[in-house]
Amino acid sequence: MSDHIRNAGPMLASPRCGAKTRSGAACRSPAVHGKKRCRMHGGAQGSGAPRANRNARKHGLFTRDAIAERRRIQALLGEALKLLEEMR
Repeated sequence: MSDHIRNAGPMLASPRCGAKTRSGAACRSPAVHGKKRCRMHGGAQGSGAPRANRNARKHGLFTRDAIAERRRIQALLGEALKLLEEMR
């Protein structure tokens, strides 16, 4: 037997990670100091996407301008269909 005294009290009393595991249960790991997630769920230094992530803007399909343009096209097509129906 060793003379080492286990002092697990502070770790057991620390706030837990707020993430859900794949099984749907809450993560039981302690949260990183000053954050709400553990080191494996995004609390670690350097985790997450970099600022101004260029990969997230690869095609621009869901930018405000692209969405607005698609809505304008849909409205124009709707007006054209109404006009064709009136001409029949």
